[in-house]
Amino acid sequence: MANLMIREVDDGVVFVTKIVPGSSRTAVCGLLDGMLKIKVSSAPEKGKANQCLLEFLAKQLDVKKRAISIVSGSTNPVKQVQVFGISAQTLLKKLGLNKY
Repeated sequence: MANLMIREVDDGVVFVTKIVPGSSRTAVCGLLDGMLKIKVSSAPEKGKANQCLLEFLAKQLDVKKRAISIVSGSTNPVKQVQVFGISAQTLLKKLGLNKY
């Protein structure tokens, strides 16, 4: 399994995620080609899947929702996400990916 591609930036991290909208529940599914694969329960309409993603990541990473932003890919399943106030190591640990 490939490693998650994470770039550390000033006061945070940037990583790529692949979203699978319309799933039965919201959860991390693992890694896919260096991307974090996340199933979200919301449909991909009017930004609902993006909001579901941001809320899920905020809860999992224990940060405020405003500390997370979608840098690119807001209308695409592949998104570049930035999280402020967290390190790459903490990101991996809180998402249960530190074993990869």
